[in-house]
Amino acid sequence: MPRELQIQVAPEVAAQMPLLIAHVAKLMHSSPNEINHLVILKRSIDARQKTVKINLKVAVYYNEEYTETTIPLPEYNDVRNAREVIIIGAGPAGLFAALQLIELGVKPIVLERGKDVQARRRDLKAINRDHIVNGDSNYCYGEGGAGTYSDGKLYTRSKKRGDVDRILRLFVAFGASPDILVEAHPHIGTNKLPDIIKAIREKIIEYGGQVLFDTRVTDILVKSNTVTGITTQNGDTIKADKIILATGHSARDIFELLDRKKIYIEAKPFALGVRAEHPQSLIDSIQYSCDITTGRGDYLPPSPYSIVKQVGGRGMYSFCMCPGGVIAPCATSEGEVVTNGWSPSKRDQETANSGIVVELKLEDFKPFAKFGALAGMEFQKAIEQKAWHLAGETQRVPAQRMVDFTQSKISTDIPKTSYVPGTTSVELGQVFPNFITQTLREGFIEFGKSMRGYLTNEAILHAPESRTSSPVRIPRDHETLEHVQIKGLYPCGEGAGYAGGIISAAIDGEKCALKCI
Repeated sequence: MPRELQIQVAPEVAAQMPLLIAHVAKLMHSSPNEINHLVILKRSIDARQKTVKINLKVAVYYNEEYTETTIPLPEYNDVRNAREVIIIGAGPAGLFAALQLIELGVKPIVLERGKDVQARRRDLKAINRDHIVNGDSNYCYGEGGAGTYSDGKLYTRSKKRGDVDRILRLFVAFGASPDILVEAHPHIGTNKLPDIIKAIREKIIEYGGQVLFDTRVTDILVKSNTVTGITTQNGDTIKADKIILATGHSARDIFELLDRKKIYIEAKPFALGVRAEHPQSLIDSIQYSCDITTGRGDYLPPSPYSIVKQVGGRGMYSFCMCPGGVIAPCATSEGEVVTNGWSPSKRDQETANSGIVVELKLEDFKPFAKFGALAGMEFQKAIEQKAWHLAGETQRVPAQRMVDFTQSKISTDIPKTSYVPGTTSVELGQVFPNFITQTLREGFIEFGKSMRGYLTNEAILHAPESRTSSPVRIPRDHETLEHVQIKGLYPCGEGAGYAGGIISAAIDGEKCALKCI
């Protein structure tokens, strides 16, 4: 059996296997020649002190043979003639629900309003270059869901939700780097995730499942409080007595459909704010205590950051931080602007960005009370539409330098940022209700006290960051995971209010698939 060790080493040692083996051999009072192989099991960065260290958990094969293994896929069943379950949405919740159903011998029919991962690229190009929003194919809608082209982070704090390692191993089996099993904050990258999503789809089809693109659900058919099927935008009907509803946090038409059919939903608090962009070298200098001109060196990755403050009784925190990344236009309808961020796998862009958001409460939605359970959604929509109007009624976004924002001073110029459609200088206090504006202003000052150098006019704020999570919860029974009112309907993933990212959504998809069988 290999011997497992917990060690802490310099970045250059962690990055070079001969140096790492020599270090481990010294700890074990042996020769490097006696170590046949060394496997890194876990890796994290400790930047709490001025000298940055790497924490490693390693398996040492000491005078014993090492056999390299690959991660196999589960044994899937041919489900061409099996009973059918409809899955609405081909994001991580929907796709992993489909895989789980096939493993159980059930045929999934996955309906996706958007396009496949390759065809989506044309619509992303159109929104970035021509300011054209395709309401069915964009950064939020399409194969793989919002995570496919908006970063591919695999980190979750929700360890109690289910088997995180199982999901990570499935990703590796479908082509992700095995490094995601090692890193404390695993990340695939927007440039690599599409091929993995395509491989998952091909496996679903290979074993007899169906994946239908450009298929928007316009009605969920219900008889005697039990689902019987769905209707699509083309007027087609697909029958099934089990439906997994995995439409994502931006499927406003589905929320409106449920509300119109008096299928019980409820408003849910979420968070909303701005996306802040800094030079990556500045963030590195703050986090790694390195010189901003000489940089972090060759053996450290671009640094992320995470920060949380309580400001006036509200949480204000960083969200979906993207080191070495860019800001993307994530509107899902004409007449609105929305921002999000992503990083390529190497995180090699010159800027870092993060959502900086303010915790909202149900009472904040009172001005929209007439919309009932959709009050939070209408609150969200109103801010996105106001930002679109203030920035010039294109996909340009309102922007302001950070210090200028804290001083309520319009920025005389906005440098070019990573947000391709462009920016318009706006005093961001015009975009948000006063309580959000004041929380953000005070919060950025507090951020600057904790991270010296963070509060700077080199940082550009883009507004709004508004799609942090679903503004609606679709209630379900705690045990059966069925909707509390409608039999055979399984609200699932982020859109239903039960997940917050790729991993937790995938876990929830598997759980719903198991329960509906």
